[in-house]
Amino acid sequence: MQLTSSSFRDGERIPGDFAFCIPDPAHHVCLGSNRNPQLAWRDVPPGTRSFALICHDPDVPSKGDDVNQEGRTVPASLPRVDFFHWLLIDLPADLRQIGEGEFSDDVTPRGKAGPHAAHGARQGINDYTAWFAGDNDMRGDYYGYDGPCPPWNDEIVHHYVFTLFALDVERLDVDGRLGGPQLRAALQGHVLAEARITGTYSLNPAVNA
Repeated sequence: MQLTSSSFRDGERIPGDFAFCIPDPAHHVCLGSNRNPQLAWRDVPPGTRSFALICHDPDVPSKGDDVNQEGRTVPASLPRVDFFHWLLIDLPADLRQIGEGEFSDDVTPRGKAGPHAAHGARQGINDYTAWFAGDNDMRGDYYGYDGPCPPWNDEIVHHYVFTLFALDVERLDVDGRLGGPQLRAALQGHVLAEARITGTYSLNPAVNA
């Protein structure tokens, strides 16, 4: 199975149109268009009954002490953890692409509604749900896609891995507020094939230079 995108090339920078935040000279960052990228796939294995999609960033700081702090940087040596940006399940077996902006085309304070989505699919909650939990203006359940917004003082470029799974079930046996670890567990034993594409992103001018 092969996964491609017309929105960015594998291994290259994700354009700001698909990011939660974009650089801003006066304030470090400002909100982006937050559109989901276009994705297309082919060479689907026989017996596929549905698809699932995960987008995650494996480069998120494991400690937030230095994140977005003036006069400090997030060191490259800091251990990193996963941050889930998109969890999408129950995509129909005859589907072969997701359109640009089809699932997200702006930043929605307190999160987009879910879990039900286009094509009869369902979406889990992404990790902005936990990130904004202490923010009275932004806290809520963030269903669906919300794009890159790495720390503006991080010393490393972040990678955004979109992984498509061909599954042997029409509907995954999961309900409720589905998170990344729960989805990974639910996929076990049902994956016929998988394909991935990776984009990069940074909000640190020093890194981008």
